[in-house]
Amino acid sequence: MAVADLSQIVKAYDVRGVVPDQWDESLAKLFGAAFAQVTGAEAIVVGHDMRPSSPGLSRAFARGAADFGVSVTEIGLCSTDQLYYASGALDLPGAMFTASHNPAQYNGIKMCRAGAAPIGQDTGLAEIRALVEQWAESGAPAPVATPGEITARETLEDYAAHLRGLVDLTAIRPLKVVVDAGNGMGGHTVPTVFKGLPLDLVPMYFELDGTFPNHEANPLDPANIVDLQKRVRDEGADLGIAFDGDADRCFVVDERGEGVSPSAVTALVAGRELARNGGSGTVIHNLITSWSVPEVVRESGGTPVRTRVGHSFIKQEMADTGAIFGGEHSAHYYFKDFWNADTGMLAALHVLAALGGQQGPLSELVAQYDRYAGSGEINSTVADQEGRAAAVREAYEGRDGLTLDELDGLTVTADDWWFNLRASNTEPLLRLNVEARDTATMERVRDDVLALVRA
Repeated sequence: MAVADLSQIVKAYDVRGVVPDQWDESLAKLFGAAFAQVTGAEAIVVGHDMRPSSPGLSRAFARGAADFGVSVTEIGLCSTDQLYYASGALDLPGAMFTASHNPAQYNGIKMCRAGAAPIGQDTGLAEIRALVEQWAESGAPAPVATPGEITARETLEDYAAHLRGLVDLTAIRPLKVVVDAGNGMGGHTVPTVFKGLPLDLVPMYFELDGTFPNHEANPLDPANIVDLQKRVRDEGADLGIAFDGDADRCFVVDERGEGVSPSAVTALVAGRELARNGGSGTVIHNLITSWSVPEVVRESGGTPVRTRVGHSFIKQEMADTGAIFGGEHSAHYYFKDFWNADTGMLAALHVLAALGGQQGPLSELVAQYDRYAGSGEINSTVADQEGRAAAVREAYEGRDGLTLDELDGLTVTADDWWFNLRASNTEPLLRLNVEARDTATMERVRDDVLALVRA
């Protein structure tokens, strides 16, 4: 295994690549050994999704760690947030085998330290990669004399009970909810989490199938929620919920089949979490969530903190500030009461509780959080990311009434609009997000920036 190959699969926050072309069980075993060494743990927890390659990769990783004398608890099939639950509740470093919404031939590892603390490039992943590269070339160290024990443990019921203990759904009115699991891990977790709640559940694609026969398990792509939207309308349901492949993100659809923006969900949940915490607390939001998020946080008595895009930045800011909640435009939602980790399931329970706690439809409930016109994220393929970004910066620098900052890419803010332009870390793309007080202004700013980007 050459160094160049590992550079293709070790990303900023996780390991991800095609199996067996880019990595396989022999490499997974080395990752397990390296994970054991870098964390210094005496025991770890390992789980996996429904992809065909996941059980074998997960077991190889476990054997690699056990060879170093580490005890391994295997929780088997689970969602990513269920693995975070196990890491938090058992206070053990954890590894989740999943490639989230990527196609079937992909797989990956999301790793964390005890208490679900993230492992990324700057927090251990670079060291793990260096060890795997070294051992792939020269051979792994000999196993210790007494290998660690590998045992199985069931955590689904405990995970579900923990979530239900954080949101009171006992007094809500009955709701009809369509859930599209996309043949991913939501099909495994939803029946247990929703059990006993006053919900008429209409399941879609709950069969676990890592080949994703119905649609890609990425609900942020509008093409992948078309089935859900139609089913919500056909069923006369109160709402629809779609989960991604490893069920750590959720996307919400209202009773008309219209998508509810993740910023509106962030604002709604932020208000509820602030109320639950006595009307005060810090809420994290990344810099491309809607203006409505910090507004609602302030209106609810909280303190909004703006951060870069990406879960490692959000989780670090959560820890540094003692924040009670964090949300991203990508439908990742982070909770202090969930070890600062992201869980789409807990966000979904908050939406159900908010909707079921009043009589109006979801579209009316979220309208108060949907205050501005947004472009959504627009990707442009460019040969020279730096050059095109510099051209945009030059066009807006020095204009009266504008502020520019470079917390993450370039953000330009006016009284009635803002945009952010960021370069992709992995592809030759520039990503544009625009928001304004009205649609005409948003479209004008969007078109002006795109003309510069695509010149």
